[in-house]
Amino acid sequence: MRGYYWPLARDGVASGITVTERSLDLICIGRAGVDFYAQQIGSRLEDVSSFAKYIGGSSTNIACCSSRMGLKAALITRVGDDHMGRFIREQLEREGVDTSHVVTDPQRLTALVVLGIEDRDTFPLIFFRENCADMAIAADDFDEAFIASARALLITGTHFSTSHVYETCRAALRMARDNGVRTALDIDYRPVLWGLTTSRADGETRFVASDSVSEHLQSILPGFDLVVGTAEEIHIAGGSTDTLQALRTIREFTDATLVLKRGPYGASVYPDQIPEDLDDGITVPGVTVDVMNVLGAGDGFMAGFLRGWVNEEGYEQALRYANACGALVVSRHGCTPAMPTVEELDYYLDNSAQIARPDTHGELNYLHRVTAPRRRWDELCVLAFDHRAPLIEMARAAGADLRRIEKLKQLLVQATIQAEEESALHGRIGILCDDMFGQDALNTATGRGWFVGRPVEQSRSCPLEFEGGLSIGSRLVSWPIEHTVKCLLYYHPDDDDVLRYQQERRLIELYRACCSSGHELMIETIPPTGTTDVGDAVFRSIKRFYNLGIRPDWWKLPVIPRDSASQVGELITQRAPHCHGILMLGFDAPLGELAAGFREFAGVEQVKGFAVGRSIFSAPAREWLNGAGEDAAFVRQVVSNYHAVLAHWRARND
Repeated sequence: MRGYYWPLARDGVASGITVTERSLDLICIGRAGVDFYAQQIGSRLEDVSSFAKYIGGSSTNIACCSSRMGLKAALITRVGDDHMGRFIREQLEREGVDTSHVVTDPQRLTALVVLGIEDRDTFPLIFFRENCADMAIAADDFDEAFIASARALLITGTHFSTSHVYETCRAALRMARDNGVRTALDIDYRPVLWGLTTSRADGETRFVASDSVSEHLQSILPGFDLVVGTAEEIHIAGGSTDTLQALRTIREFTDATLVLKRGPYGASVYPDQIPEDLDDGITVPGVTVDVMNVLGAGDGFMAGFLRGWVNEEGYEQALRYANACGALVVSRHGCTPAMPTVEELDYYLDNSAQIARPDTHGELNYLHRVTAPRRRWDELCVLAFDHRAPLIEMARAAGADLRRIEKLKQLLVQATIQAEEESALHGRIGILCDDMFGQDALNTATGRGWFVGRPVEQSRSCPLEFEGGLSIGSRLVSWPIEHTVKCLLYYHPDDDDVLRYQQERRLIELYRACCSSGHELMIETIPPTGTTDVGDAVFRSIKRFYNLGIRPDWWKLPVIPRDSASQVGELITQRAPHCHGILMLGFDAPLGELAAGFREFAGVEQVKGFAVGRSIFSAPAREWLNGAGEDAAFVRQVVSNYHAVLAHWRARND
């Protein structure tokens, strides 16, 4: 090597720290922001009318995708003491990323990026990073013991672009090398973030030659075991637009393994001397896909490579992971949300030759939907009051103003709050509530950590019709993402063909809308009144829906015999193993009948709980609507009935 001397140990342990176990696979240092992605594909950024909000920033993307790849990942960064900073922290936790060293900076705002997709080659983006939080990370945001707890440390190039973050990252590198932690650099060159573009709004330009930036990057190259970049990034690090010459220059500064990302040509690894031809490196061809969006593809590539590199699976396998991750990301909208999971990636690698369009492939999209980080429910005890027609009838019978139903539903939310506290049901309680009479109730329930289910069907409609008009997709745009779409379908697989096909088309439309919007879906299927073999009808209905490609996240089912319940459970395991499970409905059954029904489902693993309503609130609601009871007494009676149902549920296996 020539030039800069990096005086760091590789086999020693500094400051008396003894590393007995690496609790983390990877620590990332760098950018954390919020991406606002244009939803109108093909539009100028000037003309975009709506945006999707995602977490972003190269280090954040890599940390999240690495976690999805099965690595135990952590992020060192800063976020602002603002709504966007809290969003980043909460989403990182959902992604399984260690946030113990994500510092909240009270003096600075969280970074933002606005991005567009005009065509296959044009991706305008604007960085809003004036004195942003992540560029203020300091050496006292972490300590040597934390750095030493990882198998690898990744730093991205932007965090060497100012003197402050340069010194911070050098401190982390020293700690890593003194404690035997492998180090990786994603060059991540954005000229605008180095102040090299003529316009501060020019985030799209990927390369501007700069001797000073090249020298700056070369000064830190000796500190790394792995250096990864595109051709343009290799050019800036090597100070030459001749890729081979740039690689040779980089090699003079570092013995690191060099990885060259080559777009559709795949990628090459150069662990030793640079060959005469780029193809003479360890090369794995790329995966051919239709490109929607190149933004974030490099971060996916890096995370895929790290999966193989950290786990020492060999360069070829690391490149296969990396190329496939990049290919999947370029076919999708967004950065972090586009990143694949291990199960999804492995399925894609096994079938990539037959998948030209990952964004339209049913099984791949299903795996992306259900294996990406999402909330899991081990048990769910739901108070259901999404009823509309029955409550209208109840109010009219009592001579009550229909607006009283709105107040009733708010009281039912208060009853749910009280039941949660009294039975210690945090994380296991929820409601079903409509927006016709329950919008205020929904607003109160949202954001509490509850399961919130919300109906879309017109009450008692058969054939199925949606409330609010025909376009269910446009309706879901305004729903909080935490709301689960619930659809009640009066259905029998032996229905008249015209009726059955009409209902199935509507259900397919709803399922696709939920896949597009990101909302989870619960299907409540009830055979017509008078059906003699309800268990068989329910089993065949679910099988029919699966055959149509409809795989909801939840099933809400009536009581069926134990044999049928077991059959349904086996069917779900076989056809949709990532399904959250089954909730039992109660109609308006007396508590004794509910208890017997719960016992029929005992031992069926997929049954996660109940969604019961009228059995709990009907009697007190009639009194309250008749003016015979006070609000507090109504709430107390509902809570008491809820506890009784809960007790029967808990005793189902006795």
